[in-house]
Amino acid sequence: MARRGSPDDAPAPRPVKKTLRRLAAVEQRAGGYVTNLMPSAAAGEPSFGGLGDQVYNRLLGERIIFLGQPVDDDIANKITAQLLLLAADPDKDIYLYINSPGGSITAGMAIYDTMQYIKNDVVTIAMGLAASMGQFLLSAGTPGKRFALPNAEILIHQPSAGLAGSASDIKIHAERLLYTKKRMAELTSLHTGQTVEQVTHDSDRDRWFSAEEAKDYGLIDEVMKTAAGVPGGGGTGA
Repeated sequence: MARRGSPDDAPAPRPVKKTLRRLAAVEQRAGGYVTNLMPSAAAGEPSFGGLGDQVYNRLLGERIIFLGQPVDDDIANKITAQLLLLAADPDKDIYLYINSPGGSITAGMAIYDTMQYIKNDVVTIAMGLAASMGQFLLSAGTPGKRFALPNAEILIHQPSAGLAGSASDIKIHAERLLYTKKRMAELTSLHTGQTVEQVTHDSDRDRWFSAEEAKDYGLIDEVMKTAAGVPGGGGTGA
């Protein structure tokens, strides 16, 4: 009796094959410099036998990008590369799932600007936790296509930084931090419909939202219990 193959032995779906061929072409054109656009595995978890890469490759083939860790330069570079890769088909939605405590402002702004730069609608879906920069990217999705799962938690707060050095350097950094706070409040106002003054007041200290509260505030558009309610099934085929 023939041995039944494992799920990983099955041929990859056509969208996955197409994406992998495109990745190979990009790598070839770059002289082999582009070696991996996928996170190796969820943050802090080992990739056993390349399983993490296979999972993320298949998700990318379904136009799904997953932010499941703090936002840093490394994950921002990978996500922006994925967004630009999927933008080659400009009429199809891109799905960005977010479960992140936030992180670097500059890294997050690289993702944000790329989301606005490409023609595609970017569907954002919060699961677990979307805090700080995670919340900002969630709210930056295409209007009408920003979602949260029922038990997701969303946090807004003002940017922070540890300041050290000479008095002159601290003054420069403090001024830059105030500018960043103002700019983040302006962009959050743009995406939520709240006034800049209201956003500034509400983010002065940590403010937590349930999924329903986030909807009422304008951070998201709808709370979704199933993928069937998300455009395109959230990339799941639902």
